[in-house]
Amino acid sequence: MASDRSPRRTELGEFLRAMRSRLQPVDVGLSDGSRRRTPGLRRQEVAQLAAVSIDWYIRLEQGRVGTPGAAVLDAVAQALRLTPPERRHLHLIARGETPLTRPPAAPVSDSLRVLLAGMPLIPAYIVDFRFDVLAHNNAAEALFGPNFGSGDSANFAQLMFLPPQIRETQLDWVRVARETVGNLRANLARHPDDPRLREVIAELRARSTEFAGWWDDHMVQQRIHGWKRILHPVAGELTLCYDYLATPDDSDQCLVAVTPADQATEDAIHRLMTGPGLHAVGA
Repeated sequence: MASDRSPRRTELGEFLRAMRSRLQPVDVGLSDGSRRRTPGLRRQEVAQLAAVSIDWYIRLEQGRVGTPGAAVLDAVAQALRLTPPERRHLHLIARGETPLTRPPAAPVSDSLRVLLAGMPLIPAYIVDFRFDVLAHNNAAEALFGPNFGSGDSANFAQLMFLPPQIRETQLDWVRVARETVGNLRANLARHPDDPRLREVIAELRARSTEFAGWWDDHMVQQRIHGWKRILHPVAGELTLCYDYLATPDDSDQCLVAVTPADQATEDAIHRLMTGPGLHAVGA
C-alpha cells in the first residue's frame, strides 16, 4: 500500500486533475446543461470519453489502480486532449516508462493486392480490426470518390460518424452505424491493448453523441454480410450488398467486397467504372 501513495502516485492524481480542469465540455464535444461549481470536466465525463468505468478512473486519480495498461492510458490522454509531451509525462508518472509509438498496421500481402486489382468491376477494399482502410481498388475509388482511404476517409468507422454529409448519402445510416459500433466492441475484446483502436473509439465517443450512446448499450456484433442503400450524387440511389472476407492470419484484416443487389445498380456501377472520378458517398 505504501507504493500506492508514493510521490509518483500523488503527481499522477494532481496531473490528471489539472488536465481535466483546463477543459470545458464544449472542448470535447459534450453538452453542458448544468451549472458547475468548479471549472473543467467532471471525472465521469473523462471516463466516458476514454471508454473506461467511472470507478476505475476515480481510482486512477487516487493512485489506487496499480500499473495501468498503456492502451488505456492512451485513451485517457486522448480524452484529455494531451499534447505528445503531456502524453509521455502521463506514461512516465503512471507506468514509469515512456509510451511506445503507435504500432504500424500490418502490411497488406502482395496476393491480396493482386486480388484487389483483379476485381476491376467490383468495388473492394481492405480494412483491419481498427477499421483503417489499408488498400482499395479502382472500382472502390470510382464508387466512393478519389479521397477514399485517405484523410477524413482513412478510417471507415470515423467516416460513418464524423462527416455530416454521410448521413444524407447513407439511406440506412442508423442500421449500418450501429453495426459498426457493435463490430468495434467485438474487436476491442480481441485487441484490448491496441492504442490505435482505443484512439479511434475515444475520438468517436468524444465527437459523436450517437456513437457514445450506442457504445454504452454494450451491443456486440460481427459485421460479416449485409446490404444497404446509398444515394450517389451522380448515379442516384444504389442498393448494394457487402461481404467481409477475413484473412486467416494474425493481421485480423478483412477484404470487403461491394456488389450490386439488382440490375439497375449493376448498370449504374458499370457506368461509374468507365466515367470520371466522382464524390465520395461513404463505404
